[in-house]
Amino acid sequence: MITEAQGSRWPYADHNALPYSFVLVVLPPSETKSDGGSGAALHLDSLAMPQLTGVRAHLIEQVVRLAGDREGSRTALGLGKGADAEIARNATLRTSPTRPALERYTGVLYDALAAHAFTKTQRAKADARLAIGSALFGAVRARDPIPAYRLSGGSKLPGLPTLSALWRDALAPALHAEAAGELVVDLRSGIYQQLGRVPDAITATVLTEQPDGSRKVVSHFNKHHKGLLARALVLTRAEPADIRGIAKIANTAGLRTEIAAPTELLVLTS
Repeated sequence: MITEAQGSRWPYADHNALPYSFVLVVLPPSETKSDGGSGAALHLDSLAMPQLTGVRAHLIEQVVRLAGDREGSRTALGLGKGADAEIARNATLRTSPTRPALERYTGVLYDALAAHAFTKTQRAKADARLAIGSALFGAVRARDPIPAYRLSGGSKLPGLPTLSALWRDALAPALHAEAAGELVVDLRSGIYQQLGRVPDAITATVLTEQPDGSRKVVSHFNKHHKGLLARALVLTRAEPADIRGIAKIANTAGLRTEIAAPTELLVLTS
């Protein structure tokens, strides 16, 4: 059952009560997600950033309705004919079990983050410091209970504006409020940043150096090294105040970085 928020049940609704909080790291979601879960069905008032509830509820209604039209779902979601399981996930969004967002998303970045290996204390830090962008939910915190679903930042649902148009006015101020003046490291890809930008957030660009000295973006290394950077920011005891502090944490964790601009960090691979 999905309910309208009367106030968040997020256990750290008072941002000042967040443990270990000094920086908000916003991760991208992933197309791949784990199945199942042991949590109850989705309740929107259990999610952080309750000011997003209206858009969340509207999108869920549209996605569930669209799941009744397989061909329409394939077209809108960019799915092949062998993706009926993804459509079935959307059909049961309201009733399927949930699990914490940090355990729901999978793939290269989340493998590098390796949250499954966190100690109890490290997991508490991750819950406090990590948010995850989402086409369906706008953004969630690491411990928010969500079901498996399929909706990408570039999807276009029939009869609706673009997801960027739907989220922009709500998500940007929600993320700003969630950060509460803290340093923000935004590791989302461009399409998810367009859903709601965080002014002055530090971004990371992963570049692979070629033998001739040239540099280029490579998707796999991009995701892997952003996962390593996020892990370093979760586990550090340092309290960075700016991009230099973020670079120092990354370098200590074994990453090679350059500061390209006051809010752009380059992570270099070879």
